[in-house]
Amino acid sequence: MVVAPSGAGKSSLVNALLQHESSMVLSVSCTTRPPRPGEEHEKHYRFIGVDEFQTLRDAGALLEWAEVHGNFYGTPRDRIDEALRAGRDVLLEIDWQGARQVRQHIPGAIGIFILPPSIQALETRLKNRGQDEDHVIARRLLAAGSEMAHVSECQYVIINQEFSVALEELRSIVLAARLRYATQAIRHAELFSQLGISKTEN
Repeated sequence: MVVAPSGAGKSSLVNALLQHESSMVLSVSCTTRPPRPGEEHEKHYRFIGVDEFQTLRDAGALLEWAEVHGNFYGTPRDRIDEALRAGRDVLLEIDWQGARQVRQHIPGAIGIFILPPSIQALETRLKNRGQDEDHVIARRLLAAGSEMAHVSECQYVIINQEFSVALEELRSIVLAARLRYATQAIRHAELFSQLGISKTEN
C-alpha cells in the first residue's frame, strides 16, 4: 500500500514503478469524484455515482472505503483476492484511512508512506500540476498535516525529494517484500513441498 498526502508524488512514483514491474497488479479504486484532465475510466479510477458506491459498500464488495475531500473512495476486493491467491503482487494507491482498514483484513499488507521534503514543496507541486483551484489547494494543504500524522502506521517511509532516488527506494521495498516467507511459500509451493518445508514455518 502506498500512502501519501495529495501532491507528495504518490501517483507519479506508482506509475513509474509499474513501468519497471509489469507483473504487479494495480488495484483500480472506485471514486465518486469527477475525473481530472487525462484520467481514464477503469485505468486510473472507476468513476461511479454515490448511489452505486453505497451499493458496493453495503454489499461488502469493498476491501476498504473512505470519504476524502468530500468524495468517496473505495477498493473493490474481488480482483485483489484473486491476485493474492495466485501469489501476485498487488499495489494499492490509498489514503491512511483505507490503509488502516486493509490491514484489518490483510494483516501482512505492507504500508509505504511518501512524504514531501517540505510543506513549501508540497504547495509548489499542488500549484504546478494545475488541476485544482486555490481554495482546493488550501484545503489539501490543511489536510496534509493530519494525514502525515499517521505516517507511523506504515512500515516504510520514503521522502520524495529527488524522484529517481525515491523510485529506487520504492523498488527496493517491493523486492524485499517478495522475498518474505509467506510470499515465497505461495509462489514456490511445489519447491517448498519437495524440500519438506511446512507452510506453517516462519
